[in-house]
Amino acid sequence: MQPWIQTYDPLGNVALSTIVSAIPVTLLFYLLAIRKTAAHMAALYALLACVAVALLVFRMPPQMVAGAAAHGLVYAVMWIAWVLIGAVFVYDLTVESGHFETIKGSIGALTDDRRLQLLLIAFAFGAVLEGAGGGGAPVAVTASMMIGLGFRPFETAVVCLMANTAPVAWGGMGNPVRALTAVTGLPEADLSATMGRILPPIAALLPFWLVRTQVSTKETLKVWPGCLAAGLSFGGIQFLWSNYVDSSLVDIVSGMGALIACAVFFKFWKPSPVYRFPEERGKAQEAVRQYTTWEVFHAWSPFLLIAFFVVLWGIPLVKGLISTTSSHPPVPGLHKMVIRTAPVVSKDVAEPALFYFDWLSSVGTATFLAGLVAGPVLGLSLGRTLKVFRRTLYRMRYSFMAILCMICLAYVTRYCGMDAVMGLAMTHTGFLYPIFGTFIGWLGVALSGTDAGSNALFGNLQVVTATKLGLSPVLMAAANSTGGVMGKMVGAQSLIVACVAAGIEGKEGDLFRAVFKHGLVLALVIGMVVMMYAYLLPQFVATNHKFW
Repeated sequence: MQPWIQTYDPLGNVALSTIVSAIPVTLLFYLLAIRKTAAHMAALYALLACVAVALLVFRMPPQMVAGAAAHGLVYAVMWIAWVLIGAVFVYDLTVESGHFETIKGSIGALTDDRRLQLLLIAFAFGAVLEGAGGGGAPVAVTASMMIGLGFRPFETAVVCLMANTAPVAWGGMGNPVRALTAVTGLPEADLSATMGRILPPIAALLPFWLVRTQVSTKETLKVWPGCLAAGLSFGGIQFLWSNYVDSSLVDIVSGMGALIACAVFFKFWKPSPVYRFPEERGKAQEAVRQYTTWEVFHAWSPFLLIAFFVVLWGIPLVKGLISTTSSHPPVPGLHKMVIRTAPVVSKDVAEPALFYFDWLSSVGTATFLAGLVAGPVLGLSLGRTLKVFRRTLYRMRYSFMAILCMICLAYVTRYCGMDAVMGLAMTHTGFLYPIFGTFIGWLGVALSGTDAGSNALFGNLQVVTATKLGLSPVLMAAANSTGGVMGKMVGAQSLIVACVAAGIEGKEGDLFRAVFKHGLVLALVIGMVVMMYAYLLPQFVATNHKFW
């Protein structure tokens, strides 16, 4: 079979070629945002449209289109969906065994102050849940916990949506970073490290922002030490772990680190007076059960096991034992058969395409093994543990389908050249592209509901555009993920989950209006940080970075 050369103006008219190239992504957004189509069906329809455009407009050989889709499918199953399965499995075990109630009670017992409770639950613990699987769990679980403690439903939904932003760039076990690596070919360590240099200042600011949405500026300033402790501990660990350890455990370690730091800090510092909502003042407070150190440690042990297994899987000696290069065969009819040409690249490049079947070295295997150990540790039999695993698989089936279709769409888009056509069109934004590129990520997450999905759709587009404008491809790919986090709070799926968890179904429109302005302003702040790295501090963008 002869190599196939990409073309970046298949219709002989740049504007028309760009419009046609945008059809799959536009269709996906239309179905999600306007028609309110289920995410898995919207992704499937968009994938079919992408295949049609690749075949009929770009004239990509059918076997290459099939190879690109198969390439994306294998990667999505082995390195994204499998990771998510393991993480959600561990969370479900804590619920099944009843130990999640201990986790919830241990957090609520640390302080009676409503301002500090929301930092512990929505901000810190929400990050742990995001790292352990993401999806709708962080908002649903933290909202339920806070309402159970006496928080107001609507305000709770607002603060939980806003809090579920800072950790989203790494998401469930680093899935968004892996998706970004998959579609851009950029080193995972460079992307994670650069994201870890963009977001920590925002993470340090977010506790103040969250508290201010609930109380006055005066009441917010009364707890500035607590906000600072939460923000600095979370942001500091987020920077260190994403830069020097790995991309999989950033959220879990940052969230648990912030919880521990705040728990210790709140023992020595307490606000005076303790803040309660106006309707609560003068009422007798319910006695809070006190848990022993062992009970708390026992309940949290599954998340510690995840950390242990994932770190173990990353040790070079272990990695060498469980990895096999023979598990990376070339994709038939695709490997180095697609030629990317100028003006996208300076000289012709034959695109590599290798299947990655090395399931044993996947982070998903590490999290699955953590679950197998965690079940008996929590008091469940092996049979019951496996029953929970089967239930997890069934419950997440539509989410997995959406992820698989989006990654396949991204791979077809990349190999046929659609992303290059759209990227070349966006070079016209010029100097302001760092801000514009950040909002592309924001829009992608707002409409798709997932940072991994946004990265899969737009990651390589960011690289193409950045290269043409002389910007760092790593920086703009990272900007897609970090800008996307602020779109999470206005995503249709997030709004629905928040309303259901808070018991305010039908208020999605009101909730959207309440959080929309916060999402835009915070995305603009991230865009300005990206501008700073692009033009003032380019030397701080990670290049050839290595984890410890």
